[in-house]
Amino acid sequence: MRVSVIGGSKISDEQYRQARTVGRLLAKADHEVVCGGLTGVMEAVCRGANDEGGHTIGILPGERRAAANDYIDTVVATGLGNARNVLVVMNGAAVIAIDGKAGTLSELGHALDMGRPVAGLGTHELDELDGIEHVDSPKAAVEHVESTV
Repeated sequence: MRVSVIGGSKISDEQYRQARTVGRLLAKADHEVVCGGLTGVMEAVCRGANDEGGHTIGILPGERRAAANDYIDTVVATGLGNARNVLVVMNGAAVIAIDGKAGTLSELGHALDMGRPVAGLGTHELDELDGIEHVDSPKAAVEHVESTV
């Protein structure tokens, strides 16, 4: 299964460790990682997936394939800016959100609109919306998306 992992481009060391662990766990379970292809959560999750021999797909906002982080196996340059957020979510059967700001919030909205299961690890708490399962560990995030697809 493909899992979209979304989150902040500027994160703490602890959030980097969490995202890298998510990537490892997804790869160990033979899932592909889809992300925005840049820094922060995107880099960490892909690095973790690469640690375990997993496959990563980066859907970039710009036209330069070289802008992808070093852990992306398949680079998709779009030239769409943040409009590419729809494609990041659309290409996963489920979503794991780690941290994040406005871009992550837009991706969460798209995920909920598309009916994708979402596990949130330290991300936006949207009390008025159903559909985000807030979890407290990378393992719980992966287990949630696996159990709901």
